[in-house]
Amino acid sequence: MTTISITAILTSPGTRDNVMVEMAKEATEPAKVDITGLCQDMFSKMAMYLPGEMTATSEDYKLLENTNKLISLKYLETKAAAANISRNLKDLHRKYEALQPHLDQITLIEEQVAALEQAAYKLDAYSKKLEAKYKKLER
Repeated sequence: MTTISITAILTSPGTRDNVMVEMAKEATEPAKVDITGLCQDMFSKMAMYLPGEMTATSEDYKLLENTNKLISLKYLETKAAAANISRNLKDLHRKYEALQPHLDQITLIEEQVAALEQAAYKLDAYSKKLEAKYKKLER
């Protein structure tokens, strides 16, 4: 069965409107194809495609495995560095605790020196006052 497609432009008398009319096309049956040949072609192309796809996937997994190994090594290095830092901090803390009594003594001595300094200033001021009174009495 064949249909002919006809497109016509009709103009109504007395108007400028164009009306487009399209006729239906008659459907035709497609030619019989060689299904076996197409299947063989598809399978041969799939046979060429799949090994490449599998190789690419295998390479992706190898890359992922190598990346995981490298990250694991970096993690172990970081863990060792963190353990070393922790050990050094504990050692430093022990040393600080051992020095703390000496630091407290230094703070106490510093406070006593400041008090002695203030007393020396007061004594100096008092001695200057006495000297001024003595000079006044001497005249």
